[in-house]
Amino acid sequence: MDFLSGEGRVENGDSPHSPRIRVSTRARRLSIRVYPDARVEVVVPTRVRPREVEAFIAMHREWIDSRRAIALRNRPEPERFPPTAIELRMSGEQWRLHVAGGAGKARLSECGQQILLATGKATDANLRASLRAWLIRTARTRLAPRLAEVAWRMNVEYSRISIRRQRSRWGSRSARGTISLNCCLLFQRPEVVDYLIVHELTHVKHMNHSARFWQAVERHCPDWRELDRELVLGFRHVPRWVFSND
Repeated sequence: MDFLSGEGRVENGDSPHSPRIRVSTRARRLSIRVYPDARVEVVVPTRVRPREVEAFIAMHREWIDSRRAIALRNRPEPERFPPTAIELRMSGEQWRLHVAGGAGKARLSECGQQILLATGKATDANLRASLRAWLIRTARTRLAPRLAEVAWRMNVEYSRISIRRQRSRWGSRSARGTISLNCCLLFQRPEVVDYLIVHELTHVKHMNHSARFWQAVERHCPDWRELDRELVLGFRHVPRWVFSND
């Protein structure tokens, strides 16, 4: 098994059902993720040897097969690309995508009444890239005010906000006070988003998940247990084009 190093780099296996290998500089240990569409991804820290990855996959083969079987039974219908509509559950927005085509460089722009207009020579690849860039820009304009409001209610300070497109993490708080939020939060209910923000802001005073941390979370979000369970399954609401190039 050969794979490439570098954050976000992946290598497909020898068959359609083989796990994808993604080497991550942020990963501290080997881990496996089975997505709702039954794709399997193995996240590998740097400097891990291929034979260690092979042994790790073999050791967890039974678990992988059982999770894939569940995913295959429950996976959603294939998604059309380009999508005709994009629903942002957090803000209650329903954007319609219109691919107009034409000559010149591909461009994606907002045209009022929640319409996205794609003009120029748009391929599937550059349209996906444009939609992802739009999603990150939109997430900043929607999430930054929400973060500021919740922080004011909690009387908590942070230095800045960072918006990222991540496959598995919904948010984090750095030692320098930066709150990082996943742009995919736009596809979650507003109550779930607020819980995640409370969670990350609570880390300003509690840099762990101790009993005091969860008590502080509960003071601002009494329903955090139910919302946390919902967030664990939140990626099922994320359109496939956000990550997949298929």
